[in-house]
Amino acid sequence: MRKIRYGMAAMAAGAALVLSACGGGSGSEGGGGETGGSGGGDKVRIGIKYDQPGLGFSSSGQFSGFDVDVAKYVAKELGYSEDQIEFVESPSANRENMLANNQVDMIFATYSITDERKTTVDFAGPYFVAGQDLLVRADDTEITGPDSLDGKNLCSVTGSTSAQRIKDEHAANVNLVERPSYAECVTAMQGGQIDAVTTDDIILAGLAAQPNNAGKYKVVGNPFSEENYGVGLPKGTDKCADINAAINKMVEDGAWEEALNKNTEGVDYSYNEDLNPPKPTEACA
Repeated sequence: MRKIRYGMAAMAAGAALVLSACGGGSGSEGGGGETGGSGGGDKVRIGIKYDQPGLGFSSSGQFSGFDVDVAKYVAKELGYSEDQIEFVESPSANRENMLANNQVDMIFATYSITDERKTTVDFAGPYFVAGQDLLVRADDTEITGPDSLDGKNLCSVTGSTSAQRIKDEHAANVNLVERPSYAECVTAMQGGQIDAVTTDDIILAGLAAQPNNAGKYKVVGNPFSEENYGVGLPKGTDKCADINAAINKMVEDGAWEEALNKNTEGVDYSYNEDLNPPKPTEACA
């Protein structure tokens, strides 16, 4: 396991990482750009999360996070300049529809590659492998992993598969609660309505590092899955080989490691070196 330590303030101020955020317009609508090589005034519309510090975060028209940096690198390799990127908010529950309805050209939004999703979406990548974990109150000694959640209230976001996986595989009697965002899950935990939040470890670390959450919560540190983050693309795309080549180049030239280090700064976080960085093939995942 590779240990990365960062200053909590930097993670909490993900939106202020201007070096990873300059360029790109906001908004969920946009015109024409086509993926795979720019020409003239074409734009590329890239779906990201807006509420995940360290991964995909938006504030005052600036965008930051590891997903954002990977997206910008890939877009550059495809021939797009930063001012041709239009970032579009892509909530978990909307990602498949946004690709099917031509609202975005590609999605970098902690989008785990699953067999079910591959029936309607093509994936390039993966570009990162996370592990599902739990966020609990700092003084909680009862919840030590997914098998200790029977009878507990567990929160995840609408459209995510993580909480249902726990119910199916680890704790049949866990009570599932859905909220529109992980931040709202944390608010519900603060109010005593839920006992734990589940999603990928890197997302939970960002939540725990926010100034208003400092010292209140902890990541259990017992990951129990492999979440392969892929680039979501419209079904039938011919862009997987180009995008995978860009991801491999980002790893080889050190930009992948640099982006990961910068965007998880401040959190006591370990990623699995046996799984990262992943090595995409030419074909869609």
